[in-house]
Amino acid sequence: MKNRNHTSRPTHNVYVVEGEGDTAFWTKVGAAWQHADGEGLNLTLTALPLNGRLVIRVPKASDEQPNGKAGR
Repeated sequence: MKNRNHTSRPTHNVYVVEGEGDTAFWTKVGAAWQHADGEGLNLTLTALPLNGRLVIRVPKASDEQPNGKAGR
């Protein structure tokens, strides 16, 4: 596996999701880089959530909003 280039853009965003359905609150807590062979991911977390579940998603234009809530 190649070392991740810290200047490369992440291939995925990492969120902690609390709640269900339309009332769920998504908070971005990190980024992920897909391995060159497509078999895994390297994660960098900026926070370690105590509640909720971690969700890894491909970034979309709406994910760049700084309001802490992604358009899901």
